[in-house]
Amino acid sequence: FMEGLSVLEYFISTHGARKGLADTALRTADSGYLTRRLVDVSQDVIIREEDCGTEGYIELPFQLPEGMNKSLAGRILALDVHKPLKDGKPGKTVLAEKGEDLTLPRLHEILEGLEEHGEGATLPVRSVLKCRAETGVCKACYGTFLATGEMSEIGDAVGIIAAQSIGEPGTQLTMRTFHTGGVAGADITHGLPRVVEIFEARNPKGAATLAEVAGRVEIEEADRNQRVTIVPDALDENGELIPPKEYTLPRRSRLLVTQGQVVEPGDALNEGSRSPAELLDLHAKAGRGSTHTELYLVGEVQKVYKSQGVDIHDKHIELIVRQMLKKVRVLEAGDTALLPGELADKTKLERENAKLKKKDEQATFEPLILGITKASLATESFLSAASFQETTKVLTDASIEGKVDHLLGLKENVIIGKLIPAATGLKRYRQIEIGPSASVPAHLYKRPETEAELLAALEEIGGDGDGLDLEALGLTFGGQPQIGDAQIGDGSADETSSHEAGEAIEIPEVESPLDEE
Repeated sequence: FMEGLSVLEYFISTHGARKGLADTALRTADSGYLTRRLVDVSQDVIIREEDCGTEGYIELPFQLPEGMNKSLAGRILALDVHKPLKDGKPGKTVLAEKGEDLTLPRLHEILEGLEEHGEGATLPVRSVLKCRAETGVCKACYGTFLATGEMSEIGDAVGIIAAQSIGEPGTQLTMRTFHTGGVAGADITHGLPRVVEIFEARNPKGAATLAEVAGRVEIEEADRNQRVTIVPDALDENGELIPPKEYTLPRRSRLLVTQGQVVEPGDALNEGSRSPAELLDLHAKAGRGSTHTELYLVGEVQKVYKSQGVDIHDKHIELIVRQMLKKVRVLEAGDTALLPGELADKTKLERENAKLKKKDEQATFEPLILGITKASLATESFLSAASFQETTKVLTDASIEGKVDHLLGLKENVIIGKLIPAATGLKRYRQIEIGPSASVPAHLYKRPETEAELLAALEEIGGDGDGLDLEALGLTFGGQPQIGDAQIGDGSADETSSHEAGEAIEIPEVESPLDEE
């Protein structure tokens, strides 16, 4: 660059300069739309109860490659943690008790207590993924309110906070799709498009092949491809051996499994992103529930943000993922009032099943994953869905079904002009009268009766011991404003001479709405 650019070099560089501007303009629009969808899917998630009483928890590792797992901080411990014995089995000494609020210093203490067993150790913590609150989430599953570092309160609009915590750094993510040289169709989506791909639960480009059964891996090399066979060692329901499953993969795809390795359903055989719907389906068939899929989605979103140096707490992403996997499809209605094929809330369906008598047949269902757009439209509130997208369709469907909107979210209440059911707008806070407390003593609520009391109060405000000189301000009590020694408008002062401008001072009468009262 010492000599400057040649004409051709200058012309080539114009592409780079323009690309930067175009990229930024597109990125703001895309990340703004992502934020809108995230807000819409999570706006009705408000902390509604103290504790939902769930026994469920997730296990998170203590250590990540980059150091202490910060996503453990601000959570509630789900089980007691015991100091391990020499052989690694839990001893009797309790390092941390169930229900404890985890902070970073506390986590370091627990890690020291685990000694050499701390490496690779996991902690059982409460998570919104396991929360069984019927509407919103509970305090114990959410944990600490990250804005203040205090425990969250009933009425905190944690859904909106999660959506904005994920959407706002979206502008910092790259828009590019990197082209990997040589391999056709193996472009890996990065940056913001990858985040959108995960949240919309789309099938990723160049998806990995997933193992459908558990078993040992056998690999055969052919001329143009590689053949991976999984030989199961388990029996099916009839007591017969499950037949081996064969997969043919392109020669160039990089395998993640080795000869003789044991795999579980849902494990990736080659490199690539896993399809969320397929992963959920395989885990459900293997009876492993949806937690593996949920944690995979959280990890994938974190990968993108971490690659750009953005720090987001896991609980925000978990909250959005919970909304994506909230619905299930009813297969057999049994003796419940549900219909086969309808989408129902998982917690609602489990409650319906729990209500049935012992002899009655329970409803069966399959887990579903909905992208954030679909999940927003599948919400119980038609007002919220109609104000998001496809207004006519949503309203037509709602009127055909005779739907009732119970106004549980924020949007529905804003639309009809009601107080939103968050923070002090919750019914439980509406009757509270403000009065003296430990931090605000009773005498501060009294109005000063005399001049002396007011002077004392003003002196307190002045803070320098002298207080405020009211006479210097031209104020006395019980009279009219005055200039010097004379009162204005009483004729005792020479009104023209005492005033610099030489004009008579008139005090205009101001009409006040308080006069009528």
